[in-house]
Amino acid sequence: MLEFAAYATVVGTLGLVVSRPRLSKSYRLSPAAAAIFGGLLLALFGVVHLRHVAEAATNLWAPFVTIAAIMIMTHVAHRSGLLAWCAQEIEARASSTQRLFLMVYMLGVLTSTVLNNDAAILLLTPIVLTLVKRRFPSRPELLPPFAFAVFMSAGVAALPVSNPMNMVVAEFSGIGFTEYVSRMAPVAVAGWLVAFVVLRLLFARQLSTKLEPQPSAKVPPSTLHRRLLAVILVVLGSYPLLALLSAPIWPAATAGAVVSLALARWHQGLPTRELAACVSWDTLAFLLAVLVISLGLRDVGFVDRLAGAYHEADVFTVGVMSALGSAVLNNHPMSHLNMIALESASAPRSAIFAALVGGDLGPRLLPMGSLAGLLWLEMLRRAEVKVGVGTFIRVGVLVAVPTMAVSLAILAAN
Repeated sequence: MLEFAAYATVVGTLGLVVSRPRLSKSYRLSPAAAAIFGGLLLALFGVVHLRHVAEAATNLWAPFVTIAAIMIMTHVAHRSGLLAWCAQEIEARASSTQRLFLMVYMLGVLTSTVLNNDAAILLLTPIVLTLVKRRFPSRPELLPPFAFAVFMSAGVAALPVSNPMNMVVAEFSGIGFTEYVSRMAPVAVAGWLVAFVVLRLLFARQLSTKLEPQPSAKVPPSTLHRRLLAVILVVLGSYPLLALLSAPIWPAATAGAVVSLALARWHQGLPTRELAACVSWDTLAFLLAVLVISLGLRDVGFVDRLAGAYHEADVFTVGVMSALGSAVLNNHPMSHLNMIALESASAPRSAIFAALVGGDLGPRLLPMGSLAGLLWLEMLRRAEVKVGVGTFIRVGVLVAVPTMAVSLAILAAN
């Protein structure tokens, strides 16, 4: 009975997160509020306890510090005009709308691979939106296609450091850097190609727009732009090295945020009151709430059922189940549950890699599936770009299903 109540509450919470019902004329239920409400219900049923909150806080404080620091750096870069300058550098090298779309997608692939997927989406989304608004001021319908190019380019992580979740799972399972790359790099490349082809077909009409001449001459970067860009590149570029050294990345991110704020205050007098507005607190609260919920599910038998389903399962079964679980629960909590379940099931290496593929691609199905998706939607909202949940799900399913099928097939053959 307790297990049924837990599952029913999770399903109801999912419905609230997706539908976001309007509670009053001026307030629509946020994903964080829905998740917190679900967590409180589970607490009433005795599924969630204070120890789960403490465990979640212990696991998430370092990622939260890193995320908040990157949000601050992104805000400073945007306010200083650095993002606008980056946008003009990209657009100056595009000869057509289709080529511009390809360049944006390739930039997303490169950034998410060398740095990580969350950082890529945080930095590139506002850059690309600025670019499109500048080059197509009278064509707002082009904003969603280019925004999706950024989001969908961060697919299967070719390197373990490309996705913090993948790195944690690889370390937990004893998968070395070379083994990871040899198995996942071919999968990632195939996934990038499939996703790009599907996106081009989905947005063929919008991308047929003729690329108009540049509206104005290029503006050279200021001293502040150069210094901020150097800080961001040094901080984000240190992530792979820190990961290889098994060192935490939050100190580097925090240092970058502090230096960026100091530069902004020195050159532009950035008000301190803007600091709190830089961070999407609703997103952080949602992540904490869903992790608490997943820990409660772990203790009522969900992991045992998951391990049973994984026992002697092929890569397609593990990949699809991981994708669906990641879409519903968020990929970080699902990866935590997966690690325990796969170890209990004595799963082979191929099953672990399949779970990672599902965890990387599943968040394309529902907006709450990953931190990157939530941050992406938050940045679109701030930029007044409308992408509804229905549109997200439609595009996500059309891109994720063929990408996952090809990715898992290559993994099974490798």
